[in-house]
Amino acid sequence: MTAVRAGRAAIDGGARGNPGEAGCGIVLEAGGRREEHTLYLGITTNNVAEYAALLAALERAHALGLEELAVRSDSQLLVEQMNGGYRVKASHLKSLWLKARTLAAGFRRFSIVHVPRERNRAADALANRAMEDRASSLPRPEGLP
Repeated sequence: MTAVRAGRAAIDGGARGNPGEAGCGIVLEAGGRREEHTLYLGITTNNVAEYAALLAALERAHALGLEELAVRSDSQLLVEQMNGGYRVKASHLKSLWLKARTLAAGFRRFSIVHVPRERNRAADALANRAMEDRASSLPRPEGLP
């Protein structure tokens, strides 16, 4: 019997102005390894940046062959939309939400929880670095506006 490969991710997205210069950060831990990633997004909204962080984390976790993923985010909107507590009203977020739900369904087990901003400092720092350096260490997720 093979072991289940489980991981966890801390994600954050942000925009300086809304819309404005945007980026996101991902901290992914699995199998005793820790990866930190930045993703520069150009000009977009804060909510798109939050979804970009989630999509990038989901895509990377799939690429690593993870079967289970637990995600932490300080975006209450993102977490509630992913968990079905809030409807996705903004038309530009619906396709991102659908893609995220589809990717999440590909895991044996997936969870996403809201954490206070102060418990998400590493991902926040990476998002800020992405905006400052205008640099990415992961490919841009498909389907971003």
